[in-house]
Amino acid sequence: MEYLKKFSPIIVTVLMTLFPTPEGLTPQAWYFLAIFVGVVVGLIVEPVPAALVGLAGVAVVAMFGLVDPSATVNRNWMLSGFGNGVIWLIFSAFMFALGYKKTGLGKRISLILIKYLGKSTLGLGYAVAFSDAVLAPFMPSNTARSAGTIYPVASNIPPMFDSYADKNPRKMGAYLCWVAFASTCVTSSMFLTALAPNLLAVDLIQQSLGVSLQWGEWASIMIPTMLPLFLLTPWLAYVIYPPTQKVSPEAPVWATDELRKMGPVSSKEFLMLGYAVLALVFWIFGKQFGVNGTVAAVFVLTLMVLSDIITWEDVITNKGAWNVLVWFATLVAMASGLKKTGVLTWIGDLVSVYLQGLPAGTVAIMLILLFFVLHYFFASTTAHTTALLPLFLAIAGPLVPSDMLPRIALMLAASLGVMGVITPYATGPAPIWYGAGFISQARWWGLGALFGSLYLAAMVIVTLLYV
Repeated sequence: MEYLKKFSPIIVTVLMTLFPTPEGLTPQAWYFLAIFVGVVVGLIVEPVPAALVGLAGVAVVAMFGLVDPSATVNRNWMLSGFGNGVIWLIFSAFMFALGYKKTGLGKRISLILIKYLGKSTLGLGYAVAFSDAVLAPFMPSNTARSAGTIYPVASNIPPMFDSYADKNPRKMGAYLCWVAFASTCVTSSMFLTALAPNLLAVDLIQQSLGVSLQWGEWASIMIPTMLPLFLLTPWLAYVIYPPTQKVSPEAPVWATDELRKMGPVSSKEFLMLGYAVLALVFWIFGKQFGVNGTVAAVFVLTLMVLSDIITWEDVITNKGAWNVLVWFATLVAMASGLKKTGVLTWIGDLVSVYLQGLPAGTVAIMLILLFFVLHYFFASTTAHTTALLPLFLAIAGPLVPSDMLPRIALMLAASLGVMGVITPYATGPAPIWYGAGFISQARWWGLGALFGSLYLAAMVIVTLLYV
């Protein structure tokens, strides 16, 4: 079984190449599609690190010259993702997350919220949720944000009330776990920079449609959409999955003690806060000043190093950031190859036959529903984005008016965050919170289906309004 898992991407790729080339595709395009499917399988089962899966994919394609007969063109295509601005924006944002951690600012924000909101269990739920929301615009890894920053703080609270995974889980721990997890899924859709696959999706949209979605444009639609869901989530969990411990007078006392141990706000914390605000200002208004968002992110990153918020050693040894850079850069190249080889056009023509004649709004809703539900089969939001977003854009192209395409694309991309709520494996933080053991597997799937349906309904309503 272990060998089957390890070699499954290769097996799938080889089996596909043995089938005759479908009508409408060149042999090179068919072989490219086979390798692409093998890469997606590799991202799902992860026999080796995901970045290596992507690197192997682009290397094999370039070696066999499947994108173009020219060796130089294949080389340039293989490396194209590393020159992509969105990839470096993601990389820089990972460094912002490191700054929050090293300065202690992320922990302090969480403790302050617990101190002032934590007198009741419902208040603790909102404190955990708001902690995530404050960090979300600057941390594109919801795993680093929720599992790496929020979880270490929140996990200290249930034991104070004798609530453990194997003893009294419903007293408080189960409620806080679900609220923390569901909230990070909502904030991941609320802000463009709150989830790395959001940025990957924006780049794929740029490649497919030639449309550039900016931070402010995303926020203008998704903040009004997600904010009601965000505010509703802790209360709804409190009603549907109520904790038996309703008050928590010890939590503010504990948070106050932890803040005392941290001491007064340091100059580096103030500086980190200033850099975060500076980056946010440029992401929102940079276009008016002629400053690209990626340029602003790299500039702020440089300031962080020069002012010793983080060190250059931190930058070059941050394995997570470099891993994501290689991972996403290779996936961007693979996705662009689908268009270059004509695969997307071919698939779009095949599927669009079944949707011909339907109103554009109906097509949009059907695409949103299918895109969301198919995430049950993915353990990686990145794999989902890479495999399905270009395909869905290709399907939508001939079926809806051209002026509607950018808005449909935004709705598809914006659903990537909230769809993470549906299973214990659907997004990075899910295994961490599920692994805490407070919520059974059956209960998790049930809550995921309920909250997922609510979040999907919101996406459908917004699609109807904007499309």
